[in-house]
Amino acid sequence: MTRPAVTAALAPLGVAGAAAVGAAVWGVGIERYLFTVRYHALRVLPKGAEPIRVLHVSDAHMAPWQHRKQEWMARLADLSPDLVVNTGDNLGHRDGLTGIRTAFAPLRGIPGLVVHGSNDFQEPSPRNPLRYFLGPSGNVPAHKHLDVEALDRFFSDDLGWNILDDTAVSLEVKGVRITAFGVNDAHRKWDRPEQIPPVLATLDAADLTLGVMHAPYRRTLDTFTDLGADILLAGHTHGGQVRVPFSRKALVSNCDLPLDQARGLSEWSHSGRSVPLNVSAGLGHSIYAPVRFGCRPEATLLTLLPR
Repeated sequence: MTRPAVTAALAPLGVAGAAAVGAAVWGVGIERYLFTVRYHALRVLPKGAEPIRVLHVSDAHMAPWQHRKQEWMARLADLSPDLVVNTGDNLGHRDGLTGIRTAFAPLRGIPGLVVHGSNDFQEPSPRNPLRYFLGPSGNVPAHKHLDVEALDRFFSDDLGWNILDDTAVSLEVKGVRITAFGVNDAHRKWDRPEQIPPVLATLDAADLTLGVMHAPYRRTLDTFTDLGADILLAGHTHGGQVRVPFSRKALVSNCDLPLDQARGLSEWSHSGRSVPLNVSAGLGHSIYAPVRFGCRPEATLLTLLPR
């Protein structure tokens, strides 16, 4: 083969290699810092109620050196939310609580709801990213524990938020009586939804019911729909974290949720009911997989309006 022919044959490989390098530079060096707010409106409140602004945050996976993320999250208070819902995986490092304090301190005094993900209890570990195409990731040895007790003291004692793992609470926001219930991480099978109905039976009737979870497994979504949730909120999926740009479907969801519902607002239908479902693509990533491509890190502001 002549030299020009060899050059022509290798040209596509060069283009593909350049594209791969460009994608890696974008995903690792740029997009994972392009934090954004997604805005949605839902008509779920009683007639005549004032609008309620719900800030949904998830999957910060915070490490102490992630100052850009901490500063951006701290500015979320400028959105003037009336309620904060945190769907877990706050910590990404044993010293991540320092960054979480910086990020959430400006929200002190605003009512909040929290459920846990596994990375509130355990440090992340290196994973083969191709493994996620085979199904949800499996359990890992629980030998690297995080200080979830200190995390919860910050949320409950300092910020005044409610921890919702396998329980329910009632609160009033702008004159609207809200019942909220949640579970611990279903991805690790730590959830105990059977503990929720006895607590619900002790609460007064509500104008609005929220179902809060970390991992949106079908069994949890179905159970929460049957329990009367008017809105379902979840995280965990990272929106796929790496997506084909402009595609409606994620490549993976790390649970059994349909791939076209792994990010953003959709509807979940079960037993004749259809309920709005918001799955946050989250604000972070594992320190062992520092990339976002076609899936910017995000928080969500849901404006709840009268029906």
